[in-house]
Amino acid sequence: MNDIITVLGVLLIIYMLYPKIAIKFNKNIKNITGVEAVNLIKDTKNLVIIDVRNKAEYKSGHINGSILMPVQEISSRINELEKYRGKPLLVHCASGGRSPKAVNILLKNKLGPIYHMNHGLSGFPGKVIR
Repeated sequence: MNDIITVLGVLLIIYMLYPKIAIKFNKNIKNITGVEAVNLIKDTKNLVIIDVRNKAEYKSGHINGSILMPVQEISSRINELEKYRGKPLLVHCASGGRSPKAVNILLKNKLGPIYHMNHGLSGFPGKVIR
């Protein structure tokens, strides 16, 4: 019985960490810092910024021009991103916990190139709109 519980525990941990692990080793994703994101926004034409936080978080402060698409809605709203196919996408959440799941959904739908802000908006030194 203890072996089964141990195996289930390990599987649960792997399931929870998979999105973060998957994007660390995917060559189609560039993990960037907040400072790098500021430069990317400044230097990249046609950059699409996708904020995967919830509506209240977005209203409390967001990057100018970002699109609000909460992580739990991305799969059902993926068709809205079709017009951005082939354009660079910068994906972020508040601290880097939710955005890996969003990045994996975007990858499955062959969107990108994708830039992932590792520590989310909490590590972003740029200006936010309130």
